[in-house]
Amino acid sequence: MRSIRRQLLVWLLAIVLAGVGIAGWLIYRQALAEANELFDYQLQEIAAALPAEPFTQVLGSGDNGDEGIVLQIWNRNGVLMYYSHPRAPLAPRAELGFSTEHTDRGDWRVYGAIVGDNVVQLAQPVSVRNRLAANVALRTLWPLIVLLPVLGLALWVIVGRGLKPLRRVTDALDTRHPEALDPLPDQRLPLEVQPLVRALNGLLERLATALQTQKAFVADAAHELRTPLAALQIQSQLVARAHDDRSREEALGDLQAGVTRATRLAEQLLALARSEPDGHAATGSVDLHALLDECVMACVPLAQLRNVDLGIEASEPAMVTGDSEALRVMLNNLLDNATKYTPAGGRVDVSLKLEDGHPVVRIADTGPGIPVAERERVFDRFYRVGAGANRARTDIAGSGLGLAIVKRIARQHDAQLTLGESTGGGLLVTVRF
Repeated sequence: MRSIRRQLLVWLLAIVLAGVGIAGWLIYRQALAEANELFDYQLQEIAAALPAEPFTQVLGSGDNGDEGIVLQIWNRNGVLMYYSHPRAPLAPRAELGFSTEHTDRGDWRVYGAIVGDNVVQLAQPVSVRNRLAANVALRTLWPLIVLLPVLGLALWVIVGRGLKPLRRVTDALDTRHPEALDPLPDQRLPLEVQPLVRALNGLLERLATALQTQKAFVADAAHELRTPLAALQIQSQLVARAHDDRSREEALGDLQAGVTRATRLAEQLLALARSEPDGHAATGSVDLHALLDECVMACVPLAQLRNVDLGIEASEPAMVTGDSEALRVMLNNLLDNATKYTPAGGRVDVSLKLEDGHPVVRIADTGPGIPVAERERVFDRFYRVGAGANRARTDIAGSGLGLAIVKRIARQHDAQLTLGESTGGGLLVTVRF
């Protein structure tokens, strides 16, 4: 596992070392330039201090092992009169002015001049100048090199102190109870840590909302399941107590109807759980025109049993992005509600049109409709519209989950769901994608 502290230390030390290296190279180049200037001046001064009289004989030569300045003197006739280091690999000639000679033993800085009746050549190894410049640079950088371990320790401590807020946040999360979802304090935190804490607080808030929704869903589901399960228990007891075939058949019919209602409720609870806001539906391209036709055709037999005229007024080709199965559940719930609450002899008209490039599905029935004051509440789970003067079929069994499921699926698909009044006086449901 990578350590931010170690990475910062390594990178900072690497940057410091690179800076020291660059500074050393610049100091070395500057010292070398100054050394060249100084030694060149020294060669000129030595040449000017030599005697200007002609030599009548060779003054002498020797090799004292000094690798410093090498001196050669010629007379006007080109005869070598003096050579301080005969073993020095220099050319046996004189070139006036400054020059650099490349030899097997390294480079030499050479200065030639005419002094009186003599020609003087002075030479010095370039390595002497390089060594002097390197010593100057090393003496300058030596304190920084010695201080590198101290600097590394200081960086380790400073980075550790800078990362302490992250450690506090980690400790605060580690010591929390699983159900403690209140936000973390973000006071006295560095600017770099505050966005992380705010993101964690946003996540905790969403988790708290999801947990509260889940608890409410479980409580409501348990409450709603209690009634049909109790009814099934009573109906099973009636079957067991039946004394003749007729009463037994009636009790079995009631039991089967109760099982059907309980199964339908369980299916709707499962569909609602799948359509919760924290769920992630699969997305893809959906042929809404074909899907609507399939849903209507599947609902026609049930509408015929209820003596309701179900049909499609208009259906235009339309494609949407979303989950085809979730959209099927939404359309089936709307069609089931429309045919279920429409009195016998009524009608349900379905249409799919493109308006301003957006698919719009409308389902209009001739049932009792929903009062304006209750049109928002019908999307709440387990809420059912109370009996009214114009509600002819309030005897229809239901769980109050259908429109809640429809609302969730529409929200997942960024569709706008509105309730209104149809031309036949019933309910008009509009889904605008």
